[in-house]
Order: sequence, then C-alpha cells, then structure tokens
Amino acid sequence: MLFISMFSFGNTNKNSNIYAQPSLSTIRALLAKSLTSPNPANLVPLCTTVPAELLTPTSIYLKISSKSPSRLSFLFESALTTETIGRFSFVGSAPRLVLKTGPGHGASVDPLPLLEAELRKSRVLDVPGLNLPPLTGGAIGYVGYDCVRYFEPKTAREGMRDVLGVPESLFMVFDTIVAMDHFYQTVRVVTYMRVSPGILEGEGKLEEAYERACGELRRVAEVLREGEIPVPVQPSIERGGEYVSNIGREGYEGHVRRLKEHIKVGDIIQAVPSQRVARPTSLHPFNIYRNLRTVNPSPYLFFVDCEEFQIVGASPELLVKSELGRVITHPIAGTVKRGKTVEQDDALARELLESIKDRAEHVMLVDLARNDVNRVCDPLSTRVDRLMVVQKFSHVQHLVSEVSGVLRPGKTRFDAFRSIFPAGTVSGAPKVRAMELIAELEKEKRGVYAGAVGYFGYGSVDRDGKEEEGAMDTCIALRTMLVKDGVAYLQAGGGIVHDSDPYDEYVETLNKLGANVQCITSAEEKHLQEQEQEQGSAINDVAGKQELAIDKQQEKTHIELAAG
Repeated sequence: MLFISMFSFGNTNKNSNIYAQPSLSTIRALLAKSLTSPNPANLVPLCTTVPAELLTPTSIYLKISSKSPSRLSFLFESALTTETIGRFSFVGSAPRLVLKTGPGHGASVDPLPLLEAELRKSRVLDVPGLNLPPLTGGAIGYVGYDCVRYFEPKTAREGMRDVLGVPESLFMVFDTIVAMDHFYQTVRVVTYMRVSPGILEGEGKLEEAYERACGELRRVAEVLREGEIPVPVQPSIERGGEYVSNIGREGYEGHVRRLKEHIKVGDIIQAVPSQRVARPTSLHPFNIYRNLRTVNPSPYLFFVDCEEFQIVGASPELLVKSELGRVITHPIAGTVKRGKTVEQDDALARELLESIKDRAEHVMLVDLARNDVNRVCDPLSTRVDRLMVVQKFSHVQHLVSEVSGVLRPGKTRFDAFRSIFPAGTVSGAPKVRAMELIAELEKEKRGVYAGAVGYFGYGSVDRDGKEEEGAMDTCIALRTMLVKDGVAYLQAGGGIVHDSDPYDEYVETLNKLGANVQCITSAEEKHLQEQEQEQGSAINDVAGKQELAIDKQQEKTHIELAAG
C-alpha cells in the first residue's frame, strides 16, 4: 500500500476510453532501478479491465480469434468438478512466435531446452500491487507423448508409424492474453511493453513504447466490446459416421494378454496400452469443443487451434504444475462409471474405494509419483497431500491423490516436467520398461494423446534483479480429441496388472472414450436439427412467395376483367 501511494498507478490513455495500469510514471520509476541492476527486466506488463456482464469464455475466444491475422489461438477453461468452475479462463490469438519439433515440422530434439532458451530471453518486471492472474504471457501448447524418447532414450523404437502427422511438440508464445476472472466477474486484457537498457535515455522512447502497448490494449478491448459474436460457420452435417479402431477388440485384448505375461515373470508391475479410434465428421472443431465443455466439464478444458489441426480436450488429470518453486502432481488410477441416481452413484464410489485391484494400482502409482517428484525436489519436502479421494466427473468417477514437493536449488520447472513426464497413469511401472513394451506393442506414435497440454509462463524479476521462475501448469492429454482434415481421432487406455481381465480392460477403454463419443454424436444431432429447421424455413419461404405471386396474378386478372 505504501508503494502504491508513492506513484500514480493508473493512466487513462489518450484518445481512448481504457484505463491502463500501471501508469507511465510508475513504470519510469520502477525501470530507473531495474535497468541498473545486474539482471534488468525487458518486459513490462500493462493491463486494462473490460466489463464482463455480456462476455463468456467462448464469446471472448470467438471475438478475439475472428479478428486475428492467424488461426493460431487457444482457449483454456476449468471446471474443478461437475458442480463448480475454476477461477480463470484464458484466451490468446496470433502468437508472436511458434516453436515446433519433430520430423517434417522441425528438429527431432528434446523440445524443453528450446522452450527454456526462448522463455529465458524475456524477464517481466514485477509491478507491486498489480495482482495479475497466473497466466499473462508465455508459451502455450503441448508436448506429445513421443517426446519421451528424448527424455528416456531406451524407450525409442525405430519404425514407429506416424498416422497423425502432427509435430511432436508445438508451443505458441504470446505477449497478449485475455483472462476472465469468474470469481470477481471481470475480464482483464494483459499485454507486454518491451524495453531496452537505453529506453529511459532517449527522449520520447518510453512514451512511444507505452503508447504502443496501450494501443494493443485498446484494440483488444474494442473487439471485446463489439456486440456481435462471430459464430463458426458450420458445414452441412451428414449422419452415419462410424468409429474405426486401429486395433479393435481382438488387438487390444491381445495387448493385455501379452503384458500380463511380462507381469507374471516380473518384467513390469503395470503397463497402460491404448487404442485409437477415428471417425469422419464435418463438425467445425470449435463446435465440438462447445459441446464437450457442456457434456464433460473437467478440471482442464482446452481448445488449441494449431492451424493444420485442432486439439479439443476435457482432461481430468493434472500432470505437473509449479508455483513459487513448489511442484504438484495428481495421480489418477481407478475408474468406475457414474450412477443413474445419487444412491447408485455413492454405491459405485464405495465399490471403487473397496476394490483391492484399484487400490493396489493406485498406491503403486502414488509411489511412482513420489519417486518422480523426489528426483527434483528436497525429499524432506515431498508429501502426499491427498490419498485416494473419489472425484466425480461427468461420465466416470476416479480415485485421485496429490503429491507435492519443493524444488531443490538448481532445479527448474523444466526439470520437474522432464522427471514426471509422462505420467505413470498413461505408461506404467517401472515406467521406462513399461514404455518400451508399449512401443513394441502399439507400433504407432501416440501424438498428443498421453502427452501434456498447458503453459509455461514468463519469469519475472523485481527492481533489484532478483529472478522468480514463471508458473507452469500442464495436464495429461486424456479425454482429448485431435481433429485433422475432417477426421476426429480419440484415444484411451487402461492400467494392466496381474489380475486384469482382457475383456473388462477393453470395455474400460470404451467407457473412457464415452464422453467424447457422445460429444460428437450429440453435437452433430444438434446442428443437424438446426440445419433441417433452416431448410424447412427456406421451403416455407419459397412456398409463401409462390402463393403471394399467385395471389397477385389473380388480383391482376380480376382488375383486367373489371376494366374490360
């Protein structure tokens, strides 16, 4: 509070109706100290607030992306449970930079050093009292499952078929983000002003940079204030699309039996094979997302438009997040369907908690998560914050735990990501050997599925040059669809242990695919009904015009006869 009283904190920008924070005088005072430190800031955050009464996350995304010169964009939302929503939703469009890796898209290398090097170029000035949301800029995208071959070279296998043909990783770097705060019902536009060491020396340099940043705030605010919401153009819907599995029931059950043989001889304790299904659809990818967020509200809801393909997801599971040096991961293992009544729902939850198989599998994955966290954290700080809590989602119930720890000196969020990726819930235990066997059985690259989707924010420095690592929040790409060239790809797997039944495990994958299957089917039905209603209205309009023409002709004939 003392600091705020020393400076003019806000500024009403010239020729606009936006109120930008912090003010030019505040920035000048902060930079005077920062630019003389050994580690000066080169980014200054500016923000403005827009009335949120008539805005929703989807309307914000549609408005922002429709006015963008690029299709590259994202929308992140969160429903903490089926009854509650997360505090923030985030939208970004037209990134200043795109980083891709993988054959045909970029270098075939570990993507994390590239990402870390790029983000290290940007140091955000810490502005006391600004109270920004957790994501205001940085890298947003995904690390595909197949990147594990760079983290654990033993898992690499030659000749893996690349059916999807997407980058192994893709990150978009944004300097402007729109954040909706559902708690306070406000929308904040945040952008960054780039500064150099000599910006305070040249006359008018700081003012010009400030005006450019305010111009970006003003541009986005004006787009958000527009009344019209540009709904995606939906092509005609055709019924009858069939799901085709890459291996089918026989293939999946065969994977289960072979993995059980490895378990019997002590080669592994658990492994998580998967199957992928593909289905043609003419649905606009964002219309799939609009329906998914309704039928399957989840802690991680995301739509990422990568231009050539789109990622549509409703993941229940945090992979790893890092806040102020604390690393958190959420192992999920043990699944049962939702009941049709409250009583049946509770009975199924008790059945899940009492299942010896599910409890054993879950405890094993919690131990694996503790080991992964311990690799980069102080072992004395590692703890299990929650153990085997039943969490309810739209179609299934899961056993969920939470493991956390404090990063050791010299370790970063990228080290934590590398240590935990991929989650044991999509690979197995021991993790490396399980992944080797999965690669040998599946013989196809998984792509985005079982990888991670999320963000790595910019790091910050205070006025004295003290650094603070940026936030990281990533989920496992589960309940996730990849839409490319008019085809939706869905994938799901399950944990195989010594007493797994092949058929039951196959059915579990179908249950996990259920929400996304229903999402596509119901979205198509909805738009098909709208399409038929429009066609009916058009036919009625034509018939009405024809009747009007006949009436006019008859009236003309009567007039002519009367005149004769």
